[in-house]
Amino acid sequence: MTRSLLAAAALALAVLSPPLLAVPARADAPGCKTILMSDPGWTDITSTNAIAGVLLDGLGYEQDVKTLSVPIGYESMKNGKIDVFLGNWMPAQTKFIDALDAAKAVEVLATNLKGAKFTLAVPSYVAEGGVKDFKDLATHADKFGSQIYGIEPGAPANQNIQKMIDSGDFDLKGWKLVESGEQAMLAQVKRASNGKDWIVFLAWAPHPMNETFDLTYLSGGDAYFGPDFGGASVRTLARAGWAADCPNAARLFTNLIFDLPMENAMMGMILNDGKEPAAAAKAWLKGHPDALTPWLEGVTTFDGKPGLGAVKASLGL
Repeated sequence: MTRSLLAAAALALAVLSPPLLAVPARADAPGCKTILMSDPGWTDITSTNAIAGVLLDGLGYEQDVKTLSVPIGYESMKNGKIDVFLGNWMPAQTKFIDALDAAKAVEVLATNLKGAKFTLAVPSYVAEGGVKDFKDLATHADKFGSQIYGIEPGAPANQNIQKMIDSGDFDLKGWKLVESGEQAMLAQVKRASNGKDWIVFLAWAPHPMNETFDLTYLSGGDAYFGPDFGGASVRTLARAGWAADCPNAARLFTNLIFDLPMENAMMGMILNDGKEPAAAAKAWLKGHPDALTPWLEGVTTFDGKPGLGAVKASLGL
């Protein structure tokens, strides 16, 4: 009888006790409330930063985004002045990552985008004129003005282009790399396209340029941009130690996985429709509320409340 009573009591205790999985995750340290992020001035990273910012705001965090070139952004992570970066394009940025890995300065939280590409391109009317491969450029040097248009100074892709010119590969000795920001480069592409002038420039996906312009990506650049037209993945990095101090915020950034249609849509709203990044992010999230569930799985607000409900409430969903 006594054993039966003890067994019954034990069963009742087991039923009434909360499961271990219900125990809240360790709260983020107070210093995690403001999350420092960087943006090289690329609209794809501006877009993903904006999505992250809207989510963080709904969770009770604050986002502080600094516009920094890639080299300076990575140096800032190494020095503890940037917490998270959503734009580690690989393999284009391998040189930087090798140095940061050697210094044990960063951690990879996630691969946030697959299927990206990143290499030189021309308007399709130029391809029809005979330029479909890197080796075709030198033959038409006069039409191109012996110029290749890149992005902002210091970008790894620009360094690849300059290395290619200096090496003499593809007979490009004497060509000039024109360094400018993304928008200035695209404005030049638009001017050239309007006049059917010849231009070769750095292009990538995701980006609405792929819908705005009729482009042809050049083959033959594997040695500098990798195979499959510079096929790339984009990773989320955190400075070393940040995820351990901020496990809840780190869970959010680990969950944040994007796709090409989503980024194209966001970038189009910013570049073509003139929306502010935060407004574009809110519009996209309201139109795609199902994206919130996987992104906020296991994530709470800064003060420990359910994250999904808080973000939905902040968006009026």
